[in-house]
Amino acid sequence: MRTGINHLFIPGPTNVPEPVRMAMNVTMQDHRAHDYGAPNLGIFRDLKTLFRTTDGHIMLFPGSGTAAWEAAITNTLSPGDRVLMARHGQFSMLWAQMAERLGLKVDLIDVPWGAAAPVSEFARRLAADPAGEIKAVFITHNETATGVASDVAALRRALDEAFHDALLFLDGVSSIGCIPFEMDAWGVDLAVTGSQKGMMMPPGLGILGVSQKALKASETATMRRAFFEFSDQLKNNETGYFPYTPPVQLLHALRAALDQMMAEGLDNVIARHRRLGAGVRAAVKAWGMDLCAESPAHYSDTVTAIRTPEGVDARDVIRIGYDRYNASFGSGLGPLAGKAFRIGHIGHCNEGMCLTAIALAELSMAAAGAKITFGSGVAAAQEVYASHTADAARIAAD
Repeated sequence: MRTGINHLFIPGPTNVPEPVRMAMNVTMQDHRAHDYGAPNLGIFRDLKTLFRTTDGHIMLFPGSGTAAWEAAITNTLSPGDRVLMARHGQFSMLWAQMAERLGLKVDLIDVPWGAAAPVSEFARRLAADPAGEIKAVFITHNETATGVASDVAALRRALDEAFHDALLFLDGVSSIGCIPFEMDAWGVDLAVTGSQKGMMMPPGLGILGVSQKALKASETATMRRAFFEFSDQLKNNETGYFPYTPPVQLLHALRAALDQMMAEGLDNVIARHRRLGAGVRAAVKAWGMDLCAESPAHYSDTVTAIRTPEGVDARDVIRIGYDRYNASFGSGLGPLAGKAFRIGHIGHCNEGMCLTAIALAELSMAAAGAKITFGSGVAAAQEVYASHTADAARIAAD
């Protein structure tokens, strides 16, 4: 029998705040009633603020971020279209796999797991395509498997400098609502996220930002789609309705989650994630261990992937954490299985939760055979969090 809290330190699904959980505790509603649509208009409006878009349209699909991936591809591209993608982690790999399954011709750039999206190589290939055969470029903004964030603004510059008209697809499942993202300023045409990460909700909603350019492309794209048809969404969303039965309880949760994020302030949400990530990375450094992320310029502020020392199986660390300490850490995926574990610091998370994660990781790693000085990581993270708190206090005083 387990007692106390079950600690969830995976990068998704993430912890759900109590007001968000309670918001779902409502009786079922008539989703065709004359007064059902109006409240949903506020959800669409606030999601546009979250995505930093004024011109784009937000669509909500029952499903996960993967469903929104498929909606983005099938509505804007045609079978045989050439697209440019990089594979540098589990989720960029899965996105490329989906593109191939849907009949796209994928120009795939393989880079090491731990590297960011190869913007310079993207730029070279775009410059070598004056005829515009490449119809879309895909970038994984935050590779959850490796804890790596890529430079989307730099990719937009590469597209502009090559005078290339390719659509820009972005996987923002573990970034949107957590780290800086600018849909309009970066010229992102299709931005995908899901409800179970930064939105602090259960899984079940795929959230998609669609630019006017992408909507125009959907008018001539010939890939087959039915459930994910953009035009059906547009027609119904105008009045707050959906073309099929929506997940009513999840929409209540989304309203509560957006309220919480807006109350904190989006810039403050981003700053909090930056602070929490810095503390976890300081702990890893104090342990004398390495991150999967190769460059500090690309460290993720939502998830940290930690390489375990030689002879220490990361799967043992995860199993011990779960069995002994009621703590769930993220597993190493693909070639990182057994070599790394992950600490998620995304969504409904604060300093105390991160310090708990670090402390329980120390216990779990020691039990798995790692040489750990207990409290070393905790102390290093405390130094980071204390300095940030002091800085915030000084700013408030000024």
